[in-house]
Amino acid sequence: MSDRIFADLALSTRFKAISGSEDRAAGIIFRIQDKDNFYILRANALEDNVNLYKYVNGSRIGIKDGTAKVPSGKWQELRVEVKGDLIRGFLNGEMVVEAHDKTFEAGKVGLWTKADSVTCFDDVKVTAY
Repeated sequence: MSDRIFADLALSTRFKAISGSEDRAAGIIFRIQDKDNFYILRANALEDNVNLYKYVNGSRIGIKDGTAKVPSGKWQELRVEVKGDLIRGFLNGEMVVEAHDKTFEAGKVGLWTKADSVTCFDDVKVTAY
């Protein structure tokens, strides 16, 4: 997780979902306030989806669900672009989710995975607008 605060940004990473029977996920988290309050763009190879969530006081709230083929064992790019309350999520350059939410205006950024996911990350890039 970065200590730098970002408002409007583009954040991307390459990831490879390797294994996991409960979850096989990769995520980028942004506008992090603390461990219980942030946005996440998550790609899941078991569910073939890319979803946008926010965590508020530790509770996950769905913002937008997107369907996309997320193959295991293959390097892919996950990217989020945020300007004001507009959030766009991309998988391999293709927009999968788009939503408006103004819960968090700025915050830190980081990478995310959960449960029994084994996921590799590489080539993380953050650009402030």
